[in-house]
Amino acid sequence: MKAMMKKERMTRPMTRAAERSGASPVELPDGMWERIAQKAYELWQERGRREGHALEDWLDAEAIVMDEIHEARE
Repeated sequence: MKAMMKKERMTRPMTRAAERSGASPVELPDGMWERIAQKAYELWQERGRREGHALEDWLDAEAIVMDEIHEARE
């Protein structure tokens, strides 16, 4: 897993379910995707570089970054 990925790779195709429901993809504020990716990479390293847990690392990283943002606003 790389800490930073090119912006072209950040655009993900919509899932079939999202296409059917008419939902649009969520756009993250500038720099948010990079912050989450960096934190996910750090978690992956801290957890012994476990394979097969990328989604878990990403979701945990999202939660951590969101908490940091909310704490900064208080």
